[in-house]
Amino acid sequence: MTDGKPPGRLRPARAEQVAGGSGTGRDTTGGPPVAGTGAPAGGPATGVGTAGARSRGTRAGGAHASLNPAAELGFSGDPGQHGDPGYGMLHAQRVWDGTLATNRLDDLGVNTERQRVETKDVTVSVGLLVDGWPEDVRACLQSVIDHTGARVLALDLGNVDGAGEVLDELCERHPERIAGWHVAEAPHWRGGTATWGESRGKLLRLDEAEVHVLMETNVVLRGDALTPLVAAVVEGAMAAGWKGVEAADGGAARTSVGVIPEWREGPGGTGPEWRTAGPGKVLALVGELIAVRRAQAIGALPEDACYGRYADLELSLALPGDLVVPHEPLPVALLGRHDVSSAYSDRESRRNYDGVLRMLRAS
Repeated sequence: MTDGKPPGRLRPARAEQVAGGSGTGRDTTGGPPVAGTGAPAGGPATGVGTAGARSRGTRAGGAHASLNPAAELGFSGDPGQHGDPGYGMLHAQRVWDGTLATNRLDDLGVNTERQRVETKDVTVSVGLLVDGWPEDVRACLQSVIDHTGARVLALDLGNVDGAGEVLDELCERHPERIAGWHVAEAPHWRGGTATWGESRGKLLRLDEAEVHVLMETNVVLRGDALTPLVAAVVEGAMAAGWKGVEAADGGAARTSVGVIPEWREGPGGTGPEWRTAGPGKVLALVGELIAVRRAQAIGALPEDACYGRYADLELSLALPGDLVVPHEPLPVALLGRHDVSSAYSDRESRRNYDGVLRMLRAS
């Protein structure tokens, strides 16, 4: 396979769609000006969205028709048109009703269905590292099968606690959806030689999809959480994730991309201070669930990382484009932490975070 050609169905970045921007919807011009008057041809503007509207003259019985029909509904057009103050509550109620109707459509899945149509021709794969916790592996894989149409690529590291056997069982049950591979090496955190970065790199190269989803096995989907992420990538984001982060207050290093927390050690804990960010564009994404343009992820992945903590942060910061969190809450749940020894976690996390700081200071 080759990664030199651009993905055929992913659009270039368009910030107003990726970040959720919108126009005002206001149109208060009444058409081209009448010669010698400077006034619009259709008379004064008649309100929001009524460009070029004309007076109807008189109503039956001689009563003059309103020159501002929008104002009768409580809308205002240009600054000189305030509408009838008595219709303020009517206007507010209609706006409120419209918002409720939109929310009800969201609840019914209309937006997700529209996104499915828009992304149906985009190829998507989910990449999973299987390194223990067999029941979580089962729940995670089954949730992807139940709620999405994505293909799953899973790499088992050493059949820790029988997790590789669970993978085999599900591969046999869903051969058209799950492809599994096994290596004899145990994961690095378990004393073996199979590292996070090298294993993730293998999954990216085994994949041929346009969008690759990095997912952890302690994550389960309660609904179709992938379509909104893929839709954001299709519309121009480089990657989209379930969770975004930004620098919190405290000790920090200022770089060309912003303020990045320094590593700290003390009574408050060990590690840098980050806080949740999003929805919309964010500084970085964390790795429980990230959809990314696969071709670009291959060059950005820190394949020398032995452990995943902060390596996902380094990956997202190295990607050359916008990172976003969708505006709608995603149906995702965590099953629990996959803890390793504290000494190993502290050592490898610090090593990965030093790589983040080196990369940013050099940028």
